[in-house]
Amino acid sequence: MAEVSNELIFEVLKQVQQRLDRVDHKIDEIKSELNALRGPQISMQQDLQNVYGILGRSDVRLDHIERRLELSGVAAP
Repeated sequence: MAEVSNELIFEVLKQVQQRLDRVDHKIDEIKSELNALRGPQISMQQDLQNVYGILGRSDVRLDHIERRLELSGVAAP
């Protein structure tokens, strides 16, 4: 069995630390990319909410028009 010295352990630990540093750097890059994607996603959600709001108001207006014209119970020919 090979003898394990403090120097060998130290070298292995330095390599592990270097790899962990690279992993930390990659994680920071991924976080930045996710944050960059978050802005457009929030904008799309707001746009969809605006579309639903407009459709809801249009539906209310259409119901009002149908009631005024007394078309709500009449079948189309």
